[in-house]
Amino acid sequence: MPPVTQEYEAPDAATKAARQLETLEETTTDLVGEKLVLNMGPSHPATHGVLRLVLELDGEIITKADPDVGFLHRGDEKIAENMHYNQFVPYTDRLDYLAPLANNVAYAMAVEKLLGWELPARGQAIRVICCEMARISSHLLGVGVFAMDVGAMSVFLYTFYEREKIYNLSELLTGARFTTSYTRIGGQIRDLTPDFIAGLKKFLDEVVPVIDETDALLSKNAIFINRTQDIGFISKEDAIAYGMSGPNLRASGVDFDLRKAHPYLGYEKYDFDIPIGAKGDCYDRYLVRMEEMRQSVRILKQVLANLPEGPINVAESKGLLPKKEKVLMKMEELIHHFIIATQGIDVPPGEVYFGHENPKGELGFYIHSKGGGVPYRLKIRSPSFVNLSILSKLLPGHMLSDIPAILGSLDFVMGECDR
Repeated sequence: MPPVTQEYEAPDAATKAARQLETLEETTTDLVGEKLVLNMGPSHPATHGVLRLVLELDGEIITKADPDVGFLHRGDEKIAENMHYNQFVPYTDRLDYLAPLANNVAYAMAVEKLLGWELPARGQAIRVICCEMARISSHLLGVGVFAMDVGAMSVFLYTFYEREKIYNLSELLTGARFTTSYTRIGGQIRDLTPDFIAGLKKFLDEVVPVIDETDALLSKNAIFINRTQDIGFISKEDAIAYGMSGPNLRASGVDFDLRKAHPYLGYEKYDFDIPIGAKGDCYDRYLVRMEEMRQSVRILKQVLANLPEGPINVAESKGLLPKKEKVLMKMEELIHHFIIATQGIDVPPGEVYFGHENPKGELGFYIHSKGGGVPYRLKIRSPSFVNLSILSKLLPGHMLSDIPAILGSLDFVMGECDR
């Protein structure tokens, strides 16, 4: 797919920040005074949560920046090592809490990879629906809050209204709006309902005009352009070196998406494009997310048009809870239910890593099993944590007023950053 970046003349954005620092050093060497150390956050609205930035300022120019994380740390990885595999599913909701459905799928697929399980076609299609709904929901909020950070309040109201419709659909599908806990190891808790399918089709027809309206409000808006173009430039080399992923990586011109590079859940069957940026500034990151929403709508329409029939869970009788009516009627099923509920799924010994293309980037789970129902070790690769690591290199040379635009364009969430 051709780059999504709008055509405009770009100065040497790669060296802009460095030149500002050089100019500062030349003009301030003879001045008497000290640089100011300023704490931004962890309660500042532009830091999108409990992120603290320790900034060194020379006037309004940032000369040094140290991100300080960990204020939300809950020890999820250690909690997982003391729980049955299915018991940890609700904790994955609290990672990127703006895309809980996608978190559930990523974790379940890591465990299923260790078990050697593969969902039937309908179960895979349902998970694709969950992941792409989560992507649209996350990007609607990300773009809306980004726009509000740089002064465009109306866009936030448009996108938040559409996101509320996705919450209504989540409630139809899972019974919950925010922390869904819908996925289980080996499948889902329930199948799609006719009301959900009809509601999703209606939403897909309604959200595209809102995306187009947002595009019209922002993409050629002089104020938005001045706040975002040539600001927060991340080169292709730096994006790769710092391990960035997701829209932030692709905005820097790196054509990498796990759905295409390492297909799972049958993504290879769907026709969709991966938007790529050309420069890697804040404006590019905005454009990539806008196009990703359109591509998610495209994927969802294909899934609904070709939704297979059949079971939604794997046919592994010993590893899944039996149906409730059988538990109430047969002693063997009651014993089976008791064993699974008290001992967990018997996972074989081994090590596995599964990376999932979440809205924020690559959400990965590493699991080390020594057998039994509890992981020996579990580690989470959270994309927000990795993406924030570039701030120390990215912020120096920019104005203090550029920080809201840069942070908004990175679209991080502290729940998964701190884990």
